[in-house]
Amino acid sequence: MSVSVNLGLLFYFKYSNFFIENVNQLLSVFGDSHIEWTKLVLPIGISFYTFETITYVVDVYRRVHKPLHNFWDYQTYIILFPKLIAGPIIRYHDLADQITDRSANETIDNRLTGFYRFVIGLAKKVLIANQMGLQADTIFAMDYSTIDSTTAWVGILAYTFQIYFDFSGYSDMAIGIGKMIGFKFPENFNSPYISQSITEFWRRWHMTLGAWMRNYLYIPLGGNRVSSKSRLYFNLWFVFLASGLWHGASWSFILWGAFHGLFLVLERGFLLDVYKKIGKLPSTAITFFLVVIGWVFFRIENISDAFIFLKQMFAFNFNYSVSISKEFIFFFVIALFFAFFSFSVKGQKIQDSVFFGEYNLTKHYSFSLIAVVLLMLSVSSISSFGFNPFIYFRF
Repeated sequence: MSVSVNLGLLFYFKYSNFFIENVNQLLSVFGDSHIEWTKLVLPIGISFYTFETITYVVDVYRRVHKPLHNFWDYQTYIILFPKLIAGPIIRYHDLADQITDRSANETIDNRLTGFYRFVIGLAKKVLIANQMGLQADTIFAMDYSTIDSTTAWVGILAYTFQIYFDFSGYSDMAIGIGKMIGFKFPENFNSPYISQSITEFWRRWHMTLGAWMRNYLYIPLGGNRVSSKSRLYFNLWFVFLASGLWHGASWSFILWGAFHGLFLVLERGFLLDVYKKIGKLPSTAITFFLVVIGWVFFRIENISDAFIFLKQMFAFNFNYSVSISKEFIFFFVIALFFAFFSFSVKGQKIQDSVFFGEYNLTKHYSFSLIAVVLLMLSVSSISSFGFNPFIYFRF
């Protein structure tokens, strides 16, 4: 009953508009009158807290963890403010014991490192993602049929880095605030653009959504333990169709999910062997290219417009008609650098040291200074830039 009610509310608020629009289009083909419908406003963050409400019920039902005895402890789990509207999606058993006892996590080190993590996330969001987003929004507001290939590629690459630094920035801020108040949240991103396959990409991108889909949809469908490859491929594809639909109520999101599901199936079939043969750099480049193509469907809601945009990307008409500021180029280079920073072994070690390493006094002094500088730059950017979108409001 609980799962049905929660999914029912999600469907009503998030998908009923989409459902009615498609029914009306079908009725118009047969000349029937349209269904009258007042469009609903989507409550912010509904997908995130719906999934967490479901995981509570399912984890208790499966006896993974005991239920909470205090109603307000339950409310704390559902509406814990750092992760409420933008994730990460935290499964109940990962947080249950921390709700009633956070003494092990309430240390000065955690408060300081949590602050560093929060500021890193804030800087990702306002110093990089917003700069990328301004350029992306300018280009995606144009008439796609008239833009040249340079403009199309600049637009989609800007959006590629915007969505990564925006969403991972919010996740870093949530993890950082959680750490400061005694909670340990799971990681949500792990340098996804260095992935050597779409399979690896989904182990690095929105990791908590992937874990949710695996535990509460893929495994109940049979997962890998099925009698035939066709059923395995169906399970993979179905899960990613559902993932696309989770992100938004439009056919473009469903197509985006199907696109990723298709390459997951192809990789299980033969592509992973091909990637192993061609090596790390070519397979990373191919994977990044496929992810960028997928973002076209994710960003453009109308499918026919998305295909027009793709056509312009590969028209090889490089007229440089788009206006690119020096500020955008500067921040684009920074975005490129940090998106692929952990591609090398040394870069990965540095990143792990910053996020997960032990901090001695010298390291604390250094990062305190860096964090204060980043915080000042971020606050001044928020005050002066005037462009601060929250792109995940639609999810």
